[in-house]
Formats: sequence, C-alpha cells, structure tokens
Amino acid sequence: MRIIAGDLRGRRLHAPSNLPVRPTTDLARESLFNILRNKVDFEEISTLDLFAGTGSISFEFLSRGVKEAMAVDQDQRCVDFIKKTAIEFGIDNLFAIRSDAFIFLGRSQMSFDVVFADPPYDLKKFEIIPELVLKSFVKPNGWFIIEHSKEISFKDKPFFVEQRNYGKVNFSFFQLITQEF
Repeated sequence: MRIIAGDLRGRRLHAPSNLPVRPTTDLARESLFNILRNKVDFEEISTLDLFAGTGSISFEFLSRGVKEAMAVDQDQRCVDFIKKTAIEFGIDNLFAIRSDAFIFLGRSQMSFDVVFADPPYDLKKFEIIPELVLKSFVKPNGWFIIEHSKEISFKDKPFFVEQRNYGKVNFSFFQLITQEF
C-alpha cells in the first residue's frame, strides 16, 4: 500500500501479514479522496477512522494536512502498527486508540468534521453504524463515509447523499446538514 497524495505521497505502508485487515485498495482510496477534495478543506478538519486496520485512511488524511486524526481499532497489533508508522513518518497529530468501535461510539464525547468507517462486511450491527456516528460524532455540516459491500444499501437512511462503487468497494456518503434559521 502506498500513500496516494500530499506530503507523504509515495510512502509505503508495510503492514505485517498477520494483521486481520482488508485494506481499502489504492484505486478506491484515490477515488475517495478525489471526491473529498471537492467537499472539505483538509487543512481545517479533524478526522476519525473507525475500524482503522492499517490506518491507511488516516495517513491519507494526514498527508493532505488535516489538523488531527484519530484511528480506532480493536486489534492491538493494528494500533501498534499505526503508532509505529506514525513515528516512522514523523507524524505527531495521529492518535491511535485500541477499542471496540461500538464501545468507543458509546463512550466518547468527541466530534469530527469527517468520520470514515470500514467495518468488516460481515459485522452483525453493520446497518446501525451510520445512525450511531451521525447522532453524536459528526460536527454540523460534517461528513460520514462508510465502506461496504454492494449487497448493502444506505439510500433510505437520514442524511444519505450518494453511493459510489469501485469494483468490490462501495462508499456511502452522508452529510449532517444543519438548518440555520
């Protein structure tokens, strides 16, 4: 895996083969960030990467200059890899936390401009993730993106904006639009 653009462009993530991950493909990541480039000012935002795995999404955000990034994964090996890679890349604004995503969502008081989630496709509570994230973790007018299989559709969920398909990878985008009176 390589970082697609920004200050860290071309740097490689050399994840150990024993990590329980399904990394987002380079093509899908590049497409995702091309879409986001037109929606957010990277230098003005904070991000949350749920089910972070190798942290590749967090590193892409950081490479583009985000203020800070938080990566959450329940596997200690993934968290250790993210922390080790951040040190190798000289990054000090990435916070990697070991936690079950649902426990994190139930306890954290933080909110972010962009939240990305890449849960295992066979996760039992997959369909409730948008509601949990949008309820408390996305700042007003912020974005939530979830990676999922083609068999899942979120088109009937509140704040759904669009779905994009890149081979076996699908992204659904939500924006927490606030009403100003």
